[in-house]
Amino acid sequence: MAGTLNFSPDDRYNAFITTCREAPFGDGALAGVAIAVKDNISTAGIRTTCASRILEGYVPPYDAHVVELLRREGAAIVGKTNMDEFGMGSTTETSAFGPTRNPVDPSRVPGGSSGGSAAAVAAGLVPMALGTDTGGSIRCPAAFCGIVGFKPTYGRVSRYGLIAYANSLEQIGPMARTVEDVSRLMSVIARYDPRDSTMLDRPYDHQPSANISGLQVGVPEEYFGEGVDERVAKRVRDAIGILEDLGATTVPVSIPGMRYALAAYYVICTSEASSNLARFDGVRYGPAVDTRKTWHEAYQDLRQANFGAEVRRRIMLGTFTLSAGYTGRYYAKAQVARRNIARDFERAFCDVDIIAGPTMPTVAFRLGEKNDPLSLYLADILTAPANLAGIPAISVPCGRVDGLPVGLQLMGRQFEDERVIDTAFAYEQEVRA
Repeated sequence: MAGTLNFSPDDRYNAFITTCREAPFGDGALAGVAIAVKDNISTAGIRTTCASRILEGYVPPYDAHVVELLRREGAAIVGKTNMDEFGMGSTTETSAFGPTRNPVDPSRVPGGSSGGSAAAVAAGLVPMALGTDTGGSIRCPAAFCGIVGFKPTYGRVSRYGLIAYANSLEQIGPMARTVEDVSRLMSVIARYDPRDSTMLDRPYDHQPSANISGLQVGVPEEYFGEGVDERVAKRVRDAIGILEDLGATTVPVSIPGMRYALAAYYVICTSEASSNLARFDGVRYGPAVDTRKTWHEAYQDLRQANFGAEVRRRIMLGTFTLSAGYTGRYYAKAQVARRNIARDFERAFCDVDIIAGPTMPTVAFRLGEKNDPLSLYLADILTAPANLAGIPAISVPCGRVDGLPVGLQLMGRQFEDERVIDTAFAYEQEVRA
């Protein structure tokens, strides 16, 4: 059944950076299915830019492991989706190729950094897409665009071929319009890869079940506190009520380390970014430097001209926190906070099976509305803890506020991705019935 899929989308939302007008496909579980891939995941023969000028025109000579698996199952890779530059942002506005617009309301952001993937799915351009999640970058745009987005347990999906931003936090994950399609895509990409030393051999072979009778659902007070829109909180509480109607029991839990989560997350991710992006120096990667200048001048000019403001900001923050005299004051303390947050989740999961709360504290905001970097960083407050703890988390649509989607976030124990999927599936089946 091998063939070629013709793909010429009406990309009015700027969801794609690169499209493949003729996408070959083969036989397998995804034969002929159009899949969009975030532009920080390597695709042999297809331009991969991380939405940055510094990689404009770069064509990888190899496929990421997840792309190999997609091709093996017959999928048609139809294009590379827009994103915040190097995954640094929550709106897709930092892309060197211009912002993506939210298909629900084009005057608003789609979320980020996987905003292009979310918009492509929400607009019906593709049925499924791959994103990456470092501090909420799959779940945030899924919530804002009204689709389903899943961050697997850290180590369950290979990161081989993912252009690194923050290695210890990021995961590749599926995005689709339904939980069933997310599960279907997960069953393809969650296969062991010896090239990724952080990966465990825990393949995902699961058909979602809507039976959640007896499930213990933890509801942390911290997820409904200051900064969370009351109308968003109400939609989420109503959704948790539906889980109760399906046989689940809710239990109050606490994640006290959440007060340190955002600070710890940004210290760790910027530190890792500072190290990872050092390779873009005009010698190993990036445009060639001007050899008539001194090395320091050429290096500075190259990065000033080709990195966006947010990338430069995070590199500087990370370089500072790793510099002599400050590592212990910031980076080491952030790692302690990270472990404390993980322990908070472990304690909570002694009493419950799933933790539920809002994905995002607000609905999608308008393009250009968040000009202050700190206000944007605060948007990650409810999603970053799952990355710090390495646990699976999903966002599933649970209603609207002022016509804009709200996401219900469900989190589970490490490597209990199937239980998280089942809970989301049960909710989705009930509200769609």
